Amino acid sequence: MAPIAASREEFDEIPTVVGIFSAFGLVFTVSLFAWICCQRKSSKSNKTPPYKFVHVLKGVDIYPENLNSKKKFGAEDKEEGKSKPVMPKTSLHLDLEKRDLNGNFPKTTPKIPNSSDLENFTPKLFPEREKDSVSPDSLKSVTSISSEEKQDKLGTLFFSIEYNFEKKAFMVNIKEARGLPAMDEQSMTSDPYIKMTILPEKKHKVKTRVLRKTLDPAFDETFTFYGIPYTQVQDLSLHFMILSFDRFSRDDIIGEVLFPLSGIELSEGRMLMNKEIIKKNVRKSSGRGELLISLCYQSTTNTLTVVVLKARHLPKADVSGLSDPYVKVNLYHAKKRISKKKTHVKKCTPNAVFNELFVFDIPCEGLEEISIEFLVLDSDRGSRNEIIGRLTLGASAEGTAGEHWKEICEYPRRQIAKWHMLCDG
Repeated sequence: MAPIAASREEFDEIPTVVGIFSAFGLVFTVSLFAWICCQRKSSKSNKTPPYKFVHVLKGVDIYPENLNSKKKFGAEDKEEGKSKPVMPKTSLHLDLEKRDLNGNFPKTTPKIPNSSDLENFTPKLFPEREKDSVSPDSLKSVTSISSEEKQDKLGTLFFSIEYNFEKKAFMVNIKEARGLPAMDEQSMTSDPYIKMTILPEKKHKVKTRVLRKTLDPAFDETFTFYGIPYTQVQDLSLHFMILSFDRFSRDDIIGEVLFPLSGIELSEGRMLMNKEIIKKNVRKSSGRGELLISLCYQSTTNTLTVVVLKARHLPKADVSGLSDPYVKVNLYHAKKRISKKKTHVKKCTPNAVFNELFVFDIPCEGLEEISIEFLVLDSDRGSRNEIIGRLTLGASAEGTAGEHWKEICEYPRRQIAKWHMLCDG
């Protein structure tokens, strides 16, 4: 039994030995880690950074202090400055030993220079001006002219045209635009894109992608139009509309470019073009045209029959000189729209014939609070439809519109037609 008791005592001593060794190992590891961290910190503080910081603030270069003068940008300028005579500068120097018991500095009276000193000193500080000096009036005229030129100039559009005889396709490549004006006053930039239409039929309408925050957008987008015979290319015109995208409101129109293809030979290959961007022609005229309307009020069924017959002498609402008009009819009761209708679109004509009939149910007896609004619009797939003219018939209307309304009220069940002048939309 004695040998068994001795072996048990030896096994009891093993955990204490292991604990002592693990404690020494932990202390050694912690101290080694702390020593390595201190060495790295000291080496980082003494080491020169592998790059240099360059910050230009009003012509002053700021660098880290531990960079050598050879690595500094503009060190050659400083060396050249040493050879040049240094201009005298007034400096402020406070001598701490000259303070009194209260810590204040004694007042010193400035030394008044003599007339001889001024004569010797002024040529150094104020050199003589040249004889050909510019007057303030001339400066104002130059600045005003330059500002007007900048406002008038809307940039330049660069594009190329080509005709593929094998595929019978007309190709237009919108390359870039340069010198666009800033439409966003806060960021002083624009988000431009271009809409292109082939006139006069306006069947082919395309647009580029929007390029963010640039005044010199490079689009480089090619548009291929199939089914256009080469003999008809001479009769076409390219209309480019340059716009700036606006997420919260309607896109801003920068300008437009109209490029007729008459007299251009595409048989030789691709042709590069550049055209100045001009302001969009609003094309407003004193006369908005006329609209022929026929009205009939049925008092028994309490319905109003409206027939949109014709439109004539409509103004030019497009670059090609032709419009695609249609009429939108809105019925109002107490200034609230309760019904709306519209006619079909008539292509490329200033004198449209519609002959379309609409029947409206009147919510109450009588036409005292009823009014009808006619909007003549120009259909445009690529952008928002433009209002050509407007006409309102009702009890409060004046002129021929008021007379027409009184007649249908006095003579119910009678179809009465009259021409009306359109006003600005």
